[in-house]
Amino acid sequence: MIAAKSRVDTWLGRFTMYRLILWVLGVLAAYSMVLNILGWLTFGLPEMLVHLVLCLGATYASGRLLALLFGVKQHTESSLITGLLLYFLFWPAFGAMDMAGVALACVLASVSKYALAFRGRHIFNPAAAGAFITGLTGLNIATWWAATPAMLWLLVPGVVIVLYRTRKMLMGTVFLVAATSIITVELLSRDMTLGQALWQALAQRPLLFFVGFMLSEPLTLPPRRWQQLALAAVVGVVFAVPYNFGFIANSPELALLLGNLIAFFLGQRGGVHLTFKGSRPLTPASTEFRFEPQRPVRFEPGQFMELNLPHSGSDGKGRRRVFSITSPPGAAEVTFGVGTAEPLSAAKKALLALRPGDSVSATAVGGDFVLPHDAGKPVLLIAAGIGITPFLSQLAADDAARDTVVVYLAKGRDELACVEQLEASGAKVVARLADGSTPPEYMVDAGTSRIDAARLKELVPDIGDREVFVSGSPASVDSLRAAARGAGARRVHVDSFAGY
Repeated sequence: MIAAKSRVDTWLGRFTMYRLILWVLGVLAAYSMVLNILGWLTFGLPEMLVHLVLCLGATYASGRLLALLFGVKQHTESSLITGLLLYFLFWPAFGAMDMAGVALACVLASVSKYALAFRGRHIFNPAAAGAFITGLTGLNIATWWAATPAMLWLLVPGVVIVLYRTRKMLMGTVFLVAATSIITVELLSRDMTLGQALWQALAQRPLLFFVGFMLSEPLTLPPRRWQQLALAAVVGVVFAVPYNFGFIANSPELALLLGNLIAFFLGQRGGVHLTFKGSRPLTPASTEFRFEPQRPVRFEPGQFMELNLPHSGSDGKGRRRVFSITSPPGAAEVTFGVGTAEPLSAAKKALLALRPGDSVSATAVGGDFVLPHDAGKPVLLIAAGIGITPFLSQLAADDAARDTVVVYLAKGRDELACVEQLEASGAKVVARLADGSTPPEYMVDAGTSRIDAARLKELVPDIGDREVFVSGSPASVDSLRAAARGAGARRVHVDSFAGY
């Protein structure tokens, strides 16, 4: 079971979140064409083809023009994803007003990334903003036709894949429970059976499409998991409760926009602009990159930052990459530890090609891999290779003399990063070096044996009293989490690096 999960995580980790959503939406668009040919959808195939070309073409062209006007590089994947979302929101038709409304929604979606933004960060989901404003003009109204029973055969697995890859399964569940409960109660009051009410809520209303591809957008979510869960519940209620205030009535796009606004005030308000200052090797296979932020960055030790790394010769994974922050909050510079062993991806080549003074933007800051706020709570930090990076920020910032044990797995002594920083932290460090080399004197030598439940219990006898954090590759994380559970750990937090 663990091996199968590791293989799935490793395979999905090869896709950035944006590339994965683009592929899933593309497959769903092709599937909708097949359904139409089979007669399971009522649109004409020419209308669907023209509608798809219009959505993709209008969002791409307007996005490219705006990028030129603002002197930035267009994020092509983002434009194509927005176009595909609008393809599923608006009814395919040849009417002049209908097509004008769709084109307007596409342009407004692109414009919203710049006009409805604060310090370089867009506030609202572009597709929802474009659809909502277009609806106010009366040219066209979003029907969310993706909520069609025939679409469920691929829509459901597509949504599950996206939520699993983005680790938003619980958030999606909270939204679905909140919205479905309200809608079901309303339908039951209309003398429907429970089965009929649930079927209509999940198969004929856009809850699944909404949660899988709209609500889960990372740029418009708050940074912490508990905030995301609370937001999902609020949006679920607003989505499902019927209301009408003059010309404003409840709609999925309005529910999402209200959620986006709440999220904006909970997270890093405004984009993050970084100036590259330099780099240094952490180990033969990893490098630390230093940046000076234009303004202070709000984050907690252990969180990540998503960098936008424009580069030519893309390896098919897009321009955005997530990296753990290794510097403590409040430091003059923001640093990242990155594995830089060969073969190098296009994104890592772009990082290594940076010269002092070059600018890089960050599109998101967040994550829940943070230590307990109670400084009296003892912790165990288990790092496999490059998984040490989030712990570096935590150890540098945790000056409350917390009882901390670090178990560090590496190939050899030369693969141990920041040994001076680890020693200065005061934490007890246990090193397991695969090649049998000797760790620094202050570290406990765990030998070369595999770290399983019995060995971990031997190394950390009080593991049951500690909150455990595990970081590394997906396969290492799954194995070490199982070992920690088997050794008696009650709470285990994980952070896996798929590698780019």
